[in-house]
Amino acid sequence: MSATAVITNISCYQFAALSGLKELRLRLLDLCKERGLKGTILLSTEGINMFVAGVRENVDALVDELRGIPGLEGLRPKYSESAEQPFRRMLVRIKKEIIAFGVEGIEPAKYTSPRLEPKMLKQWLDEGRPVVLYDTRNDYEVKLGTFKGAVVAGIDSFRDFPAAVAKLPPEMKQAQIVSFCTGGIRCEKAAPFMEREGFEHVWQLEGGILKYFEECGSAHYDGELFVFDQRVGVDPGLHETASSQCFVCQTPLTAEEQADPRYVEHVSCPYCFKTTAQQQREQIEKRHAAIRAAATPLPGSVPYEHERPLHVPAACDHKTLLDTLCHVMPHIGRETWLAAAEAGRLADKDGHRVTADQIVRAGEHYLHLTPAQREPDVSADIRVLFEDEAILVVNKPAPLPVHVGGRFNRNTLQFIVDAVWHPLRPRTVHRLDANTTGVMVLCKTRHFARLVQPQFERGEVEKLYLARVKGHPPRDVFICEAPVSAEAGKLGGRNVDEAGLEARTEFRVLQRDADGTALLEARPITGRTNQIRIHLWHLGFPIIGDAAYLADGEIGETQTLAVDDPPLCLHACKITFQHPLTKERVTFEAERPEWAS
Repeated sequence: MSATAVITNISCYQFAALSGLKELRLRLLDLCKERGLKGTILLSTEGINMFVAGVRENVDALVDELRGIPGLEGLRPKYSESAEQPFRRMLVRIKKEIIAFGVEGIEPAKYTSPRLEPKMLKQWLDEGRPVVLYDTRNDYEVKLGTFKGAVVAGIDSFRDFPAAVAKLPPEMKQAQIVSFCTGGIRCEKAAPFMEREGFEHVWQLEGGILKYFEECGSAHYDGELFVFDQRVGVDPGLHETASSQCFVCQTPLTAEEQADPRYVEHVSCPYCFKTTAQQQREQIEKRHAAIRAAATPLPGSVPYEHERPLHVPAACDHKTLLDTLCHVMPHIGRETWLAAAEAGRLADKDGHRVTADQIVRAGEHYLHLTPAQREPDVSADIRVLFEDEAILVVNKPAPLPVHVGGRFNRNTLQFIVDAVWHPLRPRTVHRLDANTTGVMVLCKTRHFARLVQPQFERGEVEKLYLARVKGHPPRDVFICEAPVSAEAGKLGGRNVDEAGLEARTEFRVLQRDADGTALLEARPITGRTNQIRIHLWHLGFPIIGDAAYLADGEIGETQTLAVDDPPLCLHACKITFQHPLTKERVTFEAERPEWAS
């Protein structure tokens, strides 16, 4: 085809009883490809609908072929020209309907409403005859233009047309109605449907807007016409306009809308443009839905057998397995490990059972086999506060352990996050106790974790907690610098130990209440395990709901609370650190719980 050849565009349809569709499809597809035609032909037992473009003589050859098919002898295409081929490929498809409507009993091959020629409609409008022009097209088509004063169906799809008709005012049933669409095909079904619904005087514009443009030009019409090819819009002279179409939301765009700074080709337009905040809100809602799906039912609610790995450290080289277990997990009693060995629940890496007096070597791996068990319930209402390509910030609920430990393997924040963000495995760069709520930071990759985690170790991260305590501290502002033990004790907890690790927490009283409690603000300058809880307990103001650090100075018997227990009144409300990508200081806050209101 010559590069300067004018392209002829045809659009037409014909309702007719067709058969042998598979053979007809192949015949037409071969003809179109042979002739270099492109576009779409829809075939159905109810007829044909098509938009095809190519050199005029090849288009005429297709029309001649179609007119030789019984029922299509009267095929009357509408012609227009363009400088370029408006279609990318040639498709011939078999459909249930050539125009999807989905209403039984409407058969244009058997009955259609009276047709009104375009010139007659223009005459009626010139005379000011009282007539309702009813636009049956989709809203995005109407956007480019329609008849002056037309009533618009207000639909996104032709399948919505029956519902739109049901909303029309009752007095319209006696009005003179002229239905119209692009080329007339939709009105072949729309007008008879309206008659069936009790509208007494319904016409359909013969040939639609395309034929009206051809015969009457722009009279009584505002704007241009949306067409279903790469031209997007044509003017009343049937010439291609400067209108385009958004690649994302498919909205037709005028030249002025394409000049809008929100229009970025293949990215957005003024109608689908979303700010970063809007995009993030939508992404967060999707994450919340995925979290609910991953945690319903709770992943640890179904009994399962579990293998917990054990790595032998260098300090345990040539020791017994029993001594090694007691060294690595001192909070679990020696008798417990002996019972596990006697029950055959200790094994080497290959699953072979071993005894408690097995001599181990540094670097070896062993397994602690636990019988089928169901994990205690937790709160899995994890709320995403922020997410980008580098970090994930969440508001952790309670009770919910962060990592695997004790009775929890699957009912943990890490397990649920791994399931939702798979194949990524966001890495926690700090931790909160199972019973503590509030803001937590995770990194999307190991690289970003290596940029954020050291900030905690260097004391560069600012953390702010809220705590409700028993008693009223005598001063509004005070500091605790009691050292915290380095080794875990009962239930994995810590204690004040003069030979322990340096620790510093700054406190400020926010309010003193009549019930004998006080709301405090706590800033941990160091990051020792259980630091805030231990310091307040040491000062004589234990946190309300703390089942481990009790008011009488004793260590309790409970590590992780049950879902129905009164909450631990400790909440990580704010965190500030350097973002690993932007290198700017960023702050994230978690909403206050009810007890801190």
